[in-house]
Amino acid sequence: MNTLYSFRRCPYAMRARMALRYSGVPVEIVEVSLKAKPAAMLAISPKGTVPVLEADGRVIDESLEIMRWALAQHDPDDWLLGGDSRIAELTEANDQVFKVHLNRYKYAERYPEQPMEVYRAEGAVFLQRLDGLLEGRDYLLSDHLSLADVALLPFVRQFAHVDREWFAQTPYVRLQAWLQRFLESNLFTSIMKK
Repeated sequence: MNTLYSFRRCPYAMRARMALRYSGVPVEIVEVSLKAKPAAMLAISPKGTVPVLEADGRVIDESLEIMRWALAQHDPDDWLLGGDSRIAELTEANDQVFKVHLNRYKYAERYPEQPMEVYRAEGAVFLQRLDGLLEGRDYLLSDHLSLADVALLPFVRQFAHVDREWFAQTPYVRLQAWLQRFLESNLFTSIMKK
């Protein structure tokens, strides 16, 4: 049996769980307490972060690699978009730049160099870009769900939830609708059950 070490609210673990669910790969999910990480997980991945997938004798401890592995097993709706390079570019912008702004916005008290609004404005540049990508379609890069949508969703969700009233009043109405559809989808609700 494949085993995924996960933490329910971790955005990286969320996207890994969604890809595994979609691909239909059988997996046992082990919910990790971040204060008492399982010895079995630390034995295979000493860095001690989730998600960690143990599958077919392999250990994969990066969420995007887990997603790609799952899609290599089964990708019936072409989430990989035939290898479209825009997926990698968008996920890299999310993981390397937007995530920094998200952390500073969400935990502004840890970064007193700037007011929270400055960090929010820096992150909003990426939100504006995503909203633009949704012009004329329901998904970021295609007329159907792709790896990019699923990889970015947990981070956009987290940013929106820092101040829901602010997010609801932004001009990013396409992004708001995209997020809401996701939050109500069977894919997302199924991986968030306790």
